[in-house]
Amino acid sequence: MNFLKASMLSILTILTFSTLQAGEAENRGLEISKESKKRDIGWKDSQAELEMLLKNQHGETSQRFMKIKSMEQENDGDKSLTVFESPNDVKGTAFLSFSHPTANDEQWLYLPALKRVKRISSRNKSGSFMGSEFSFEDLTSFEIEKYKYKYIGDEKINDMDCYIVEQYPVDKYSGYKRRVVWIDKAEYRPIKMDFYDRKDSLLKTLDFSEYKQYLNKYWRASNLNMVNHQSGKSTVLTWKNYEFQIGLDEKDFNKNALKRAR
Repeated sequence: MNFLKASMLSILTILTFSTLQAGEAENRGLEISKESKKRDIGWKDSQAELEMLLKNQHGETSQRFMKIKSMEQENDGDKSLTVFESPNDVKGTAFLSFSHPTANDEQWLYLPALKRVKRISSRNKSGSFMGSEFSFEDLTSFEIEKYKYKYIGDEKINDMDCYIVEQYPVDKYSGYKRRVVWIDKAEYRPIKMDFYDRKDSLLKTLDFSEYKQYLNKYWRASNLNMVNHQSGKSTVLTWKNYEFQIGLDEKDFNKNALKRAR
């Protein structure tokens, strides 16, 4: 075998091996993500109280208080309704979200000062939700079909052994190039999430902490801390008084519910 043939064979061998490795990483990432989703199916419906703490780049803070209702959908994404209770400048504002695995998510915002419902365009879902570091995109339920996956390794974080999985949004209007998620091996809960913008620069980091278990099965983080590395701003969401399986139904999650929400 001459040198040229030997070199070509070596290159083909390396490329084939790399392709197999990449395929295995994608399959492993998908498996981990499916297990995480599987462990959070069956809670039916819930409601909770929510405090939002906004901090600007100068360290100045402001608070908002909300109630949120959520409901699972069979063969579809979750529905949720968030209602602002205080302060007065946002009181009565309501946000309705229908998540979908493959179709565009549907989202509406009711603005009491204008007495009208505004639909959030799928092209604008990277925009800030009520001045926070959470985008409208961040407020939809996690659905397997929304991403492509790649397992990139293991790491211990907060004394927990975690898988690290990259998630690449399928939607061309996503505000993110990718997300990197740390998922604990024991319970398959998200512990940390890095968000990269469309230029693949680190944009935000979300930390999940103070997990509590409900119905002897479902885990919920009591604190979500989102830090924007590019603006220096942050938002902390603190959840409390969770209730599950309270009998919510479709009429609690339609556009009329936005206007009557109090």
